[in-house]
Amino acid sequence: MSEKAKKVGRRSLSKRRESLIKELWGDELSELNIWNRKEHDGFTTIPRTLNYINRIIDYLAGAGSPVSQTYLSLWCRVFDEGFVEIRDKDALAFESGFSGQRAVTTWLGRMKKLRELGLISTKPGTSGEFHYVIMLNPLFVIKKSYESNVWARDERYNALFSRMQEVGAEWE
Repeated sequence: MSEKAKKVGRRSLSKRRESLIKELWGDELSELNIWNRKEHDGFTTIPRTLNYINRIIDYLAGAGSPVSQTYLSLWCRVFDEGFVEIRDKDALAFESGFSGQRAVTTWLGRMKKLRELGLISTKPGTSGEFHYVIMLNPLFVIKKSYESNVWARDERYNALFSRMQEVGAEWE
């Protein structure tokens, strides 16, 4: 399908959703403040498959070191270029759900695991080894991990693939 056809299809779906919203909420719409990243600052684009991705990366990271909350924190800071600049490790540790004296140390461990899994690429800067982060395509990384025969395709993989079909996502 051409890019032009995809855009037309998205516009058509958008118009249908707008029509359905107007029909269902009618006069209430004027009282509601609808979440719209195109109209409000402070929003980002995330993969529609992120919940499935997070289940898989927690599994791949191994028991006792879930990485999904740290990964979500990075997605909440990323721009369309896939780039995150980390100037405040304490803030990222907090956003990732860690507190106390070992918060940053625990966060650093999760970041190392994300890098080890191939989900991020990092470069050092003034705030340490994770000052600059590039978010890599998680679908590609997951497919490659499963194809390496380390993990058999399981219900997590199959569920991700099914959701990808629903939203039109591809592995690469």
